[in-house]
Amino acid sequence: MNSGHANLATWGFSYLNLPANSHILDVGCGGGANIAKMLKDSPGSIVDGLDHSEESVAFSKKTNASELGKRCTIRQGDVSCLPYPDQSIHLVTAFETIYFWPDLDAAFTEIKRVLKPGSNFFICCEMDNPDNTTWTDRINGMKIYRGEYLQNRLLQAGFKGVSLHRNEKGWMCLEAVC
Repeated sequence: MNSGHANLATWGFSYLNLPANSHILDVGCGGGANIAKMLKDSPGSIVDGLDHSEESVAFSKKTNASELGKRCTIRQGDVSCLPYPDQSIHLVTAFETIYFWPDLDAAFTEIKRVLKPGSNFFICCEMDNPDNTTWTDRINGMKIYRGEYLQNRLLQAGFKGVSLHRNEKGWMCLEAVC
């Protein structure tokens, strides 16, 4: 995960303004490389990770072992039921993960609940063409969404200022303001 998605993450980070001295949550944290980058690039911030997969949580903890219990907590969990108080997070990121969320509306509502007013939710995906079944034919439960569809769903969930970015490879990211 960490090496396979490195180029996408680098591209996505070019659109992401990491706030210093804040609380950041990476949902679907996978192998933890993005957490490590945010810990490095956002001084004074706490960067937590959450993933549905026990294996990913273990790998992410290993990747970020030096910061666990200091500036970082990584746990297994569900994006539709985040273990954080209302309006307690400054930034939520989701790299290559929304494909697997069974209920986008519940996830978006829950993310909006934990975000402080005026803070951001950032989504970054390698694919946004549902007609391309290269991966969905291989991975059970995976669903690809067009960026415009996600943009509309975020607006319906109460986010504002939703920006959509794409590159020549078909990658996309969305920035949504709470």
